[in-house]
Amino acid sequence: MSEQKPEPATESPKPGRVYLVGGGPGDPGLITLRGVECLRRADVVVYDYLVNPRVLRHARRDAELVCLGRHGHGRVMNQDEINALLVGRSLAGKTVVRLKGGDPAIFGHLGDEAAALAAAGVPFEVVPGVTAASAAASYAGVPLTHRDSASAVAFVAGHQRCDAEANGLDAAALAAFPGTLVIYMGVTTAATWTRELIAAGKKPETPVAIVRRASLPDQERWFCRLDEVAARLSTGHIRPPVLVIVGEVARADATLEWITHRPLFGKTVLVTRAVDQADELYAALAELGANVLVQPAIEILPVEGFGELDRAIARLGEFEWLVFSSANGVRFFFERLLASGDLRRLFLVKLAAIGPGTAEALAEYHLRPDLVPGEYRAEALAEELAPHAAGTRVLLVRASRGREVLAEQLSAAGATVEQVVAYRSVDVAQADAEIVDAIDADRVDWITVTSSAIARSLVKMLGERLRKSKLATISPLTTEALREQGHEAAAEAGEYTMAGVVAAIVDAESQRAQ
Repeated sequence: MSEQKPEPATESPKPGRVYLVGGGPGDPGLITLRGVECLRRADVVVYDYLVNPRVLRHARRDAELVCLGRHGHGRVMNQDEINALLVGRSLAGKTVVRLKGGDPAIFGHLGDEAAALAAAGVPFEVVPGVTAASAAASYAGVPLTHRDSASAVAFVAGHQRCDAEANGLDAAALAAFPGTLVIYMGVTTAATWTRELIAAGKKPETPVAIVRRASLPDQERWFCRLDEVAARLSTGHIRPPVLVIVGEVARADATLEWITHRPLFGKTVLVTRAVDQADELYAALAELGANVLVQPAIEILPVEGFGELDRAIARLGEFEWLVFSSANGVRFFFERLLASGDLRRLFLVKLAAIGPGTAEALAEYHLRPDLVPGEYRAEALAEELAPHAAGTRVLLVRASRGREVLAEQLSAAGATVEQVVAYRSVDVAQADAEIVDAIDADRVDWITVTSSAIARSLVKMLGERLRKSKLATISPLTTEALREQGHEAAAEAGEYTMAGVVAAIVDAESQRAQ
């Protein structure tokens, strides 16, 4: 009888690396470049609720996103569970990002999590972030240090008592500290730590700045004395996240204020473009101080079958003009073209684009359109292209739905026009509950409407709720599409671009303020 060989042992996967990343204090633009690099390579992202959701857009679409919970909104994982989650996912061979608000090393449980990873033999890296104290100071116009009054800074956890017996903090030492105190997590215990600081010798009249939601568009700040802090925070109107800056640097100084001077500060704008296309408008509005929400009204998808599109691409040599009426058309068309060939197929074809956004999309493929109309609409494109297209063959790249005016006018001018659908535009049937709540609570000042399709979808999605906010449209055509549905625009772009929409909102707000 032959000897039976033992089964080969199954090797455990090599542990993945864990990145302990600071996500910044709130403003999604404050995450570091290294943090973004780590998010882009992560298989799993474990994040705190204080992390701005826009930061998560840097993660891969297929990454597993794990929220650790939010106080008052269901169960919150404890530290042991978090440690076990990080170790478990990494030992399964996953690359994990532990994304924290602020900086991991400042009240971020870095020691606990790093120790657990080290004990399990998991390699890790710590990526610093902008801490809330730094952001609160910079965004509120309160320098943490000053050459005349503060040469040192102390970060203090306010949920602990300021006495040595309880946690090792010395109230007398803090009261005598020759600089600025920044109190984290000190809202519910304000009466305790302010009383003990004053009892230990800190002057009651010491200046204090209270900063809520530092670096975010709805940031708030208050100035008071140390002996007034508890009364301010006990009302329940000032809810976390809050930082308290204590010291001579916290005197109100209007010359250092900048965030509230931005033209859209305090305004909430709802962007309704498709998810993958919302970033340009989001960034422009946020730059001007707006609180930007995103609720897509339409979804942009590939065509269900590529046969017709592929056949049109194979016949490119038969056409004198290739016409794009949207940036989406450019992207989907060239994805298919490059899947089966390269740009040399276009060497005899002239390109036309409906506007600068479409031209920029072509530029991403190192192509420059031969024609862009002076006015960014289909009628203008047809009018300017007609003299060049007469007697030629034209391929018009389009969406699954839309107006026929471009094809009709070019055909009337003597062109032989073929159309090919490069992508689908599909209505989003239902708005997110949080967006609906914000509109119902009158917290949305503006809603952007950047196409006729979006206009019609918004009316179906939101109905009469659409009347609770002001509407900003990208063009007269979009304004008319709204009007046909029984709604009026409060602002209309002069230039039919995303920048034009932003400018229209800013102009309208400026006029209202006068």
